[in-house]
Amino acid sequence: MLEGNRQTGEGRMEGEGPQPPRLLGQLREQLRVRHYSLRTEDAYVDWARRFILFHGKRHPRDMGAPEVQTFLSHLAVERHVSPSTQNQAKAALLFLYRHLLKVDMPWLGEVVQAKRQPHLPVVLTPGEVRVLLDQMEGGMALVAQVLYGTGLRLMEGLRLRVKDVEFDRREILVRDGKGGKDRVTMLPDRLVGPLQAHLDKVRALHERDLAEGFGEVFLPDALAEKFAAAPRAWGWQWVFPSGLRSVDPRSGITRRHHLQPESVQKAVRLAARSGELVKPVTPHVLRHSFATHLLAAGHDIRTVQELLGHKDVATTMIYTHVLNRGGRGVLSPLDGL
Repeated sequence: MLEGNRQTGEGRMEGEGPQPPRLLGQLREQLRVRHYSLRTEDAYVDWARRFILFHGKRHPRDMGAPEVQTFLSHLAVERHVSPSTQNQAKAALLFLYRHLLKVDMPWLGEVVQAKRQPHLPVVLTPGEVRVLLDQMEGGMALVAQVLYGTGLRLMEGLRLRVKDVEFDRREILVRDGKGGKDRVTMLPDRLVGPLQAHLDKVRALHERDLAEGFGEVFLPDALAEKFAAAPRAWGWQWVFPSGLRSVDPRSGITRRHHLQPESVQKAVRLAARSGELVKPVTPHVLRHSFATHLLAAGHDIRTVQELLGHKDVATTMIYTHVLNRGGRGVLSPLDGL
């Protein structure tokens, strides 16, 4: 039933013939057919595994609403996971039942959805952003500058392709952002020179890969089959490639992937510590700061909404609350004495 188990896993024991994929292997196949990202695939398979182990390795087909509810309650009450983590676990189990087991789920409405409490985002002042960026160097500093200068989410920045950077138009095209949407954001003048110099180095790296018989890059939605030369084309390469080549876990092809998000997160965290910033700083804080500083400069909230790629302006409105001074901008009577 579970991956990695010699008796019930996807692998076969010595002397046995080929075995059909087990439950978690089938779950991976369904996720790949629907073009879920590798990160989501790994997360959903892991949640399905935890659910099965939690209930004594019972098959999910033999379980239903009570077992799902018990598992989700365990995560919240005993494991103290965040609402977003609990909701991800629920999404994984719903995918398992709906798309793999094809089980009718009239009990879906009985499963409680964890509610995320609204919190004001952490926002750095312009001075704090300057301190943070001054503590960073090399490629990581450029990534951080791109995130703050464009408002991109971390994965949007790391998944940028060379062809998506328009230097003449001073634009960056975000492909397949959150919700599968495309959008356009600005390319700051200050980043033009550093980005061009960076891409010169990336191109030299790519040409070296080609000379060594590599140089292919992952393409989405079977584009590699439609355009055979595209995986090696310069325009499709990552703007922020990894320093090492690695084997694609899905195809087995050796490629150069983009930088790992964990590497950027660690670099930002260390820079904040070195700069003695007391706020909890992550790469996403740079996106929050981008939005807040644009609104503080007097830019229209609808414009900021489009740059951020928010579906609803209400999501962007939270940054207007950050702009309000203590007590919603009201002068305290103590200060009036």
